[in-house]
Amino acid sequence: MRASGILMHISSLPGSFGIGTMGKQAYKFVDFLESAGQSYWQVLPLSPTGYGDSPYQSFSAFAGNPYLIDLDTLCVQNLLRQEEIEAYPWGGDPERVDYGALFDSRTKLLGLATKRFFEEPSADFAGFLEENQFWLPDYALFMALKDRFGGENWRNWEEEIRLRKPEALAKWREALECEIRLQYFIQYVFRQQWDALHTYAAEKKIKIIGDVPIYVPLDSADVWANPELFQLDETLRPIKVAGVPPDGFTADGQLWGNPLYDWETHKKTGFAWWKQRLLAAASLYDGIRLDHFRGFESYWAVPAEDDTARNGAWEKGPGMDFLEAVRTALPDYPFIAEDLGYLTPEVHALREASGYPGMKILEFAFDSGSANVYLPHNHVHNAVCYTGTHDNQTLCQWLEESAPETMQYAREYLGLNKKEGYAWGVLRAGFSSVCDLFIAQMQDFLELGGESRMNFPGTTGGNWTWRMAHDALTPELAARILALTLRYGRYRQ
Repeated sequence: MRASGILMHISSLPGSFGIGTMGKQAYKFVDFLESAGQSYWQVLPLSPTGYGDSPYQSFSAFAGNPYLIDLDTLCVQNLLRQEEIEAYPWGGDPERVDYGALFDSRTKLLGLATKRFFEEPSADFAGFLEENQFWLPDYALFMALKDRFGGENWRNWEEEIRLRKPEALAKWREALECEIRLQYFIQYVFRQQWDALHTYAAEKKIKIIGDVPIYVPLDSADVWANPELFQLDETLRPIKVAGVPPDGFTADGQLWGNPLYDWETHKKTGFAWWKQRLLAAASLYDGIRLDHFRGFESYWAVPAEDDTARNGAWEKGPGMDFLEAVRTALPDYPFIAEDLGYLTPEVHALREASGYPGMKILEFAFDSGSANVYLPHNHVHNAVCYTGTHDNQTLCQWLEESAPETMQYAREYLGLNKKEGYAWGVLRAGFSSVCDLFIAQMQDFLELGGESRMNFPGTTGGNWTWRMAHDALTPELAARILALTLRYGRYRQ
């Protein structure tokens, strides 16, 4: 069935305390999606942000981001007081996330809420801990240890705890009991708030699409707790790391630096860790985008000592064995394959065998002639059409900065005109595509430029900070989106 939705991360919602949260503005956004006739809300990973403030470089593949916890809700629950929240600075620009301001204030406020919570814990708290035993104790200890050791990478910790000697684990669990309880509380409250928002969205017939990054960082609870699942040497140093090869945009390729999976070990376990990861994600979302899908067919492996990705080589991924394991764990669950980048016939064959829809990006469509697979006349039903992703330019930025010949082709092909607005002409093309699902970034509906771009791959400064203006969601905008949704048969309410 045809449908459409909007891509915007929780952090980009407006609000008073430095970042978008799962509070009243999130509920207002769900209401806006309903009034605009949309069926889906796509978000970025909900996990804690790590290096470069990126949700794709998280300390855990399972944990929720404490920055997204709504502080006003904690006030309603008598775990915080309004004056306590307002005592902290939250950044000077309401349309930018100030991660530096969040780092200190959030920890102190959540610590205060933790003390009050444990005076009389909720009846379901013990059950939450039991349900998450497979990851939460290791994560909580990991975060407590990072705090104790000044944020140091776990590979620089004392040998006994770096190597997870049983006596060291027991010693530190006892020594850091209060810090561990803080992490338990954070994850409990995060899940409580997310489940309430998710339930509200379901009542409004809005489905939420999440995002599962293919890799985890070396400095994560996942690698520290499960080193045998990664390509590490006897000193727990990565042997090879992830990246992508050189292309027309990057002469040295992209060196991501994430440790690579030891897929043979994963296969011997029946892909148990991945099943747990995807089952946990499926409990949060109604659908999941599998990031860097081509890495399941083959992945670019770079010697760990290299400074660029130039000298990497393709190595075989787990292929259909992995996807069959996923299908067994989550039969009929809706995944989207992020099949972008350097694609080979083998990658296309794997995606087709999986049955997952791929992605068609309109911003990629107008630079290589009529055979370009991203041009609307080459779209297929089992795919998701996007204007662009969080890694791409906003539509207005793309329209302004692309080569003149690209824009000339787009204007002629799409019938772009000033009266409609060039950005809205591209949106019209997305709604009219034969792809079963169309999704555009919120920035594109708001006709925002490069200042609102979410991420510029390969850079670390200023990414992940855009926030929507508090008055952006108008009835007029909802009506305009609804009109396109109805015109092209994507209304499913």
